[in-house]
Amino acid sequence: MTTLAEAPLKKTALNATHRTLKARMVDFGGWEMPVEYPGPGGGLIAEHMAVRTGVGLFDVSHMGEIRFRGPGALAAVQQIAMNDASRLKDGQAHYSALLTPEGTFVDDILVHRMNEGDYLLVVNAGTKDKDIAWIRQQVGAWPGVEIGDESSRYSQLAVQGPRALATLQKLTPVDLGAIRNYWFTSGEVCGIPDVLIARTGYSGEDGFEVYLPPDEATAVKVWNALLEAGAEFGIRPCGLGARNTLRLEAGMPLYGHEISESIHVLESPVDRWLKLEKGPFIGRDALLGVKAAGGPKRKIVGLEMVERGIGRDGYPVLSLAGEAIGRITSGSPAPFLKSNIAFALVPAAVAASGEEVLVEVRGNRVRARQTAIPFYKRAKS
Repeated sequence: MTTLAEAPLKKTALNATHRTLKARMVDFGGWEMPVEYPGPGGGLIAEHMAVRTGVGLFDVSHMGEIRFRGPGALAAVQQIAMNDASRLKDGQAHYSALLTPEGTFVDDILVHRMNEGDYLLVVNAGTKDKDIAWIRQQVGAWPGVEIGDESSRYSQLAVQGPRALATLQKLTPVDLGAIRNYWFTSGEVCGIPDVLIARTGYSGEDGFEVYLPPDEATAVKVWNALLEAGAEFGIRPCGLGARNTLRLEAGMPLYGHEISESIHVLESPVDRWLKLEKGPFIGRDALLGVKAAGGPKRKIVGLEMVERGIGRDGYPVLSLAGEAIGRITSGSPAPFLKSNIAFALVPAAVAASGEEVLVEVRGNRVRARQTAIPFYKRAKS
């Protein structure tokens, strides 16, 4: 009998393509995914820099898609998510999160308003099954809403970087320049009709996420066409490693790190998307209680290492006096910034003071200064 631990890894439609490109593959949330594409002049840093200076191409087909349809769809989305979906217009998306009653995170999500009574939620790959079970438990019996797992309907590619628009524009008659940030449309790509094209991403750069039919032939056709279209801009296929360093430089959280079921919204770096004024939703009462009690006792801050050393995930954070006060939630070298950066969860008083801290790196105590989040912000064109 096959146990859960022995279940085979899921594969995207581009799995064989990644292997042909000699990608290093890893288990990520139950999916076999490329972490980097080694080779002469390749690897994580080259991929990261391609996105910052030109264009990179990611397979993000492992992400989950959940659809809310019906006259009760908006009310259901409003109940389970912290942002205010009533403000969305047709063809607009926003960042949000599913919360526990304690105000901590079930998952972070993107909410797309397809039209009135029709919303598409994009969720993290490793939490998709948990998310849809939780959603159905909370609002599955609500009248006027049908909730469906549509993850198997899509392959998803992300084209990211300052030359993303010029690359993708070669393959579609859609005027990509007319799509604003966090808006989307439907159109033809590589002769394939009704492709969802969203001006979204997880890199801190301009870019697009393209939702394709899930078959291998279609995914390979568009992947190869994008690599050809972006060749003049130095396009590179990019893996999870670069995706992580890019999002960290851009100050974007990662589930299980800066957002989790043990960190609540007011402690996190995404509290600006919390809309307590919109009315009742799961987690609201707990967060109102935190505010009434004087605010959070802990806070995620940005750190830049002052001395030699890399603050990796989970490393202890100490005061300058040597008292243990927190931990690194994500940390890495920042290839574009050429520094070592990290998110850290520390007492709110330390965060407010802006004081330097120590990070314990393999038995050594290394000084770090607090710095603004995001660490990197792209220039406005």
